[in-house]
Amino acid sequence: MHEASLMKGLMKKIEAVAEENGATKIISIKVKLGALSHMSPEHFQEHFDQISPGTIAEGAHIEAEQMTDLSDPHAQEILLESVDVNKP
Repeated sequence: MHEASLMKGLMKKIEAVAEENGATKIISIKVKLGALSHMSPEHFQEHFDQISPGTIAEGAHIEAEQMTDLSDPHAQEILLESVDVNKP
């Protein structure tokens, strides 16, 4: 359940960036996966592939970096680093 809520929150952030930029498509996203987020880059890709169909982010290229610092204040989070958008 933890992963699902993280992914829903991330998708809301991605969609907000798209709306702010008048984007028609998300080309790519870059994320950092907290050491305690229970996500590997591969696992993140699987979850993203499940949640993105039918959204503006469907088919976006994913760059996911695994963080290792357990004491980082964001260790339980997925941090959205950047979003590449396609504007009309």
